[in-house]
Amino acid sequence: MSAKRPYDEMRTADGTIRQHYRAHAEWLAGQPQDFLEQKQREANALYTRLGITFAVYGDESGTERSIPFDIIPRIIRPAAWKIISDGARQRVRALNAFLKDVYHEQEIIKAGIIPAAQVTGNPAYRPEMKGVKVPGDVYVHIAGVDIVKTDEGLFYVLEDNLRTPSGVSYVLENRKMMMRLFPDLFSRMPVAPVDHFTDDLLENLRAVAPAHTNQPTVVVMTPGAHNSAYFEHAFLAQQMGVELVEGQDMFVNNDIVYLRTTDGPQRVDVIYRRIDDDFLDPLAFRPDSALGVPGLFSAYRAGNVNLANAIGTGVADDKSTYLYVPQMIEFYLNEKPIIANVPTYTLSDPEDLAYTLAHLPELVVKEVHGSGGYGMLVGPTSTKEQIAEFRKVIENNPTNYIAQPTLALSTCPTFADSEIVPRHVDLRPYVLSGREVTLVPGGLTRVALRAGSLVVNSSQGGGTKDTWVLEDHSC
Repeated sequence: MSAKRPYDEMRTADGTIRQHYRAHAEWLAGQPQDFLEQKQREANALYTRLGITFAVYGDESGTERSIPFDIIPRIIRPAAWKIISDGARQRVRALNAFLKDVYHEQEIIKAGIIPAAQVTGNPAYRPEMKGVKVPGDVYVHIAGVDIVKTDEGLFYVLEDNLRTPSGVSYVLENRKMMMRLFPDLFSRMPVAPVDHFTDDLLENLRAVAPAHTNQPTVVVMTPGAHNSAYFEHAFLAQQMGVELVEGQDMFVNNDIVYLRTTDGPQRVDVIYRRIDDDFLDPLAFRPDSALGVPGLFSAYRAGNVNLANAIGTGVADDKSTYLYVPQMIEFYLNEKPIIANVPTYTLSDPEDLAYTLAHLPELVVKEVHGSGGYGMLVGPTSTKEQIAEFRKVIENNPTNYIAQPTLALSTCPTFADSEIVPRHVDLRPYVLSGREVTLVPGGLTRVALRAGSLVVNSSQGGGTKDTWVLEDHSC
């Protein structure tokens, strides 16, 4: 897959502008260089002023940086969006069914489709969730599915994010930024809106509240202002019109969760939590956690409060379970996968391990539980020394890694270093599950701003773009 020229989403191989990019390309061609530079400076200044930042893990200074934003949107035609949205919905439906199954009957293990050790031996499997009934059988209320387009023009799923997926605030802020900078563009092009996302999220959260009330109280639970995604926690709470709370703001009495308020205790029905499982309840998980609520898991297990996403979803989204998602789709839904997995080598298999070690300069190797672009090797862009060092790490613990071919991710026009150049991108659409499974048209497009880089994570030098899904089916 990596030997061919990357798929250019704006231009065909002979340089012709693709139909869905034409209106924007005509507009762009008429804009002076200094105008675009000024708009990029405005965007950078606004994001800094609004506090739209992220923390770089491993940066000893502890400083946060403004997330890089590119002023040229990624444009997706309706037919391509249908594949993306149908494929992402299908995947999340199957993953929800898998989570219900592994915490109850474990039929997929009995059928020999996935090994028992892959489930019950997974560090993210929570035996405490065995037999726990969750409202609507929904374990993953909000999922981020990372999708790429390759040199063949085909879509692949890179990974599933099912625990506390982040980045949706950037989707909404990127759109607000583009409407502020270039309002005339939205009258020229039929761009599908995204501003109803938080309304849909709140409706879905209310839909899976415990049955004792018709007016459920929803809160967003954050570990606090020190967290790298705190801006998003505050943003989503504000946009939904609900309270942003920390663990210390709540308490449990008789298996019921209450919020401390100036008017006295208020019962809480649904917690959209942005805290990892381990830290939710010091009585059930890590006793040294000061972030959680003592007794929360007992209230959850009793059915008096719901958590989004459910405890224990991590068993479904690590990179070793990823291998089995196509089989899950066939097993639970009796359907063929709409979007394929990237071909993957599991290094616990001796043959796959031998192949990987012999081809490290060609492959991407990822830590099974890694995220954010950390714990991985991108062979083609690594030095001999880096490859040799990573080889030792793999040999010491091969089961902790998977390997994949280096995909030539598709490129989009990007304003970098004061010129318009192609840069590699991926896409994270956000799938909401409640009464039904839905997507807002678009998602988070991440862009590798450095020339030749395939790593799009903001912590690794990447940025974001607004994602425009066109509503005109003639495109």
